[in-house]
Amino acid sequence: MFAPDPTGMHAAVFAAVFAALYAAHQVADHWVQTQHQADCKGEPGWAGRLACAAHVATYTLTAAVALATLILATGLRLDGWGVGIGLTVSAVSHYIADRRTPLRRLAETLGKDPHWLTRGGGMYALDQSWHIGFLFIAALFCAV
Repeated sequence: MFAPDPTGMHAAVFAAVFAALYAAHQVADHWVQTQHQADCKGEPGWAGRLACAAHVATYTLTAAVALATLILATGLRLDGWGVGIGLTVSAVSHYIADRRTPLRRLAETLGKDPHWLTRGGGMYALDQSWHIGFLFIAALFCAV
């Protein structure tokens, strides 16, 4: 994705962007998300879809604010297209996971114990690791 960079600047930009996206993820997923969104985003039908879309919208806005803050505070320059693609990757993957059924089906296909998924925080752990993995990919696009 990157041209060779003996100075290490690409790695530093990626690290700063990933840190900003990770911080935004924590704030948006646990503080910004409303209780209604948390309770309803996995429900079937339009009510669930709309609750999930509202959560993803505020989640993505929080990420954009974090990146804007990073840029203003450090003078970092990011490509607008790369940021747009990165935030889109983050938003789409977040919506897929937070609708619950796709993530549960994937977990069951991979042989995850159904008891672990429902008790002991298994689905939460899979949800968060999914999000962080896609934040890594999003940061790669944003840092181009």
